[in-house]
Amino acid sequence: MIKRLDIFILKSFCLLFAGTFFICLFIFMMQFLWKYVDDMVGKGLEMSVLAEFFFYSALSLVPVSLPLAVLLAALITFGNFGERFELLAMKAAGISLIKVMRPLIVLMVGVCAVSFYFQDVVGPRAQVKLWTLLMSMKQKSPELEIPEGVFYDEIEGYNLYVKHKDRKTGMLYDMLIYNMANGFENATIIKSDSGRIEMTADHKHLYLHLFSGEQFENLKSQNTNRNNVPYRRETFSQKHIIIEFDSDFSMVDDGVITGHSSSKNMAALQADIDSMRVRNDSVGRMYYVEGKENEYQTLELVSARDTTRFIEVKEAGGISADSVLQAATLAQKQDVLTTATKRADAMLSDWKYKSIDILQTDANLRRHVAAWHEKITLALACMVFFFIGAPLGGIIRKGGLGMPVVVSVLIFIFYYIVNNTGFKMARDGKWIPWIGMWTSTAILAPIGAYLTYKSNNDSVVLHMDTYIGHLKRFFGIREVRHVFPKEVIIDDPDYSTLPERLRRLSTDCKAYAESRRLKQWPNYYRLWTANLTDTALDELNDRLEATVEELSNSRSATIVAALGHYPILATHAHVRPFRRRSLNIACGALLPVGLFFYFRIQGYKLRLQRDLEQICANNDVVIQLIQRTDNK
Repeated sequence: MIKRLDIFILKSFCLLFAGTFFICLFIFMMQFLWKYVDDMVGKGLEMSVLAEFFFYSALSLVPVSLPLAVLLAALITFGNFGERFELLAMKAAGISLIKVMRPLIVLMVGVCAVSFYFQDVVGPRAQVKLWTLLMSMKQKSPELEIPEGVFYDEIEGYNLYVKHKDRKTGMLYDMLIYNMANGFENATIIKSDSGRIEMTADHKHLYLHLFSGEQFENLKSQNTNRNNVPYRRETFSQKHIIIEFDSDFSMVDDGVITGHSSSKNMAALQADIDSMRVRNDSVGRMYYVEGKENEYQTLELVSARDTTRFIEVKEAGGISADSVLQAATLAQKQDVLTTATKRADAMLSDWKYKSIDILQTDANLRRHVAAWHEKITLALACMVFFFIGAPLGGIIRKGGLGMPVVVSVLIFIFYYIVNNTGFKMARDGKWIPWIGMWTSTAILAPIGAYLTYKSNNDSVVLHMDTYIGHLKRFFGIREVRHVFPKEVIIDDPDYSTLPERLRRLSTDCKAYAESRRLKQWPNYYRLWTANLTDTALDELNDRLEATVEELSNSRSATIVAALGHYPILATHAHVRPFRRRSLNIACGALLPVGLFFYFRIQGYKLRLQRDLEQICANNDVVIQLIQRTDNK
């Protein structure tokens, strides 16, 4: 049954998801447009062509935009819930994070289905239309827009230079035209004071009107041995030239695009994969049989007139290539070596062609397999990113477009690098195709499950103080005790019993230090094998902390300040690194690791000795401060 809470969660998520989806789609479209902007600018494309290009590119980029949009929307939604304490209220009412995510999980199943539909049905058709448009744009001639002061070479076979042009009248001044249809060395050069360029009605030619100029043209080719080459010089007051220049936009045939793996659905991909595997197997087997039966036959290296010599060599001890060659004449040896060289070159060329044929089919097969798996993995990425974004938003508890955008971009960059690496490894044949395409899912899915589990159990995952504390304990960095006077004190310390308790604590600390021999180096074998537990230090630490907690209620600032001099004891660092005996034995067996922990443990023992001495000295100071307080 749909509850009001489910409707509230769906509304909060869907509004953000719609906004983030269009933002992500716009970003990916701008990145795609920037990649092909050189093929579109300056060609006078109509708005209908550009609109068609943007439409098909948007359809093609929908599956890529959905995972990032899901991640960003989930982060912002659950970050807002955590920042406004709505998620805390839901958990206080007995609703776990999984139950909060339940309506959105159902929605994500629908999003995954939409992503798969776009990849399997809409995507292939959009890819064919999009790449057909791109190829047509690349082949279209640029729009005629001649700049000032530079050579314009967008007209095939011509270079035009215009020093100045009047944009109102369309007149061009100080024109220089190079006609290089017959080659650069035989170019026809036209210099004109002014002119004008028009497009013919069929948009197939340019009509040049030139005024007051000269034309230079070679009458013979310069690729001769003559030192002097005759030329023709023409002076004109008006000259009219027609140049071929097709400015119409025409669509190319989409037959080349339909064979690409991105233009096929899963059924077509599977059919082509099966056919390519059968072809590779049959052709490879045929090449093997052909090479084994036909390519390495023994040739008769001597002619019929040398049969006697050939028989003598055969009777002398069998036929070998060297013996038959020695039996031939010098001319025959030369013929044999020439024939063998030609035959080897022909065989090498033939096998290179066969190798290229097999490798191309194999590369095409890998691309088809990768495209088949990509349709599934990209759809599942929406679900994986949701299980990363939702618990991560609940852990971070930051809404808006600040921290969620940064985190989502970093996660998506990591996913993009891993996914592209897997795809390239699968495409180049270094990995099995399905392993390369599922690598990103195999890495991110456990991360999503871990974050969901931790967030559902309210575990500390991204609390930096926790990790800093672990690092400090690992490297042996001492923690400093901070005790501050309390503004409100309910129970005063029992000053009558505290001195005796402090003296007894000092006595026990000295006795512990003497009994444990903290300055003595431990036995290496016994350190790892003996099942030693040190409950006495835990008891001393509990008594110390209880005394410090009681004295922190003191109204005397000097006593509270003295409490800051008590050290924080590391109660387990001086015995063994692990609680399980098997792990300790394994650590001791690995000598480099065991020696590291051995010296580390001895360092903690020496520090514990100094801490116990400091506790005893500080106890005496606190006792004196308590006595002064009683006297007052």
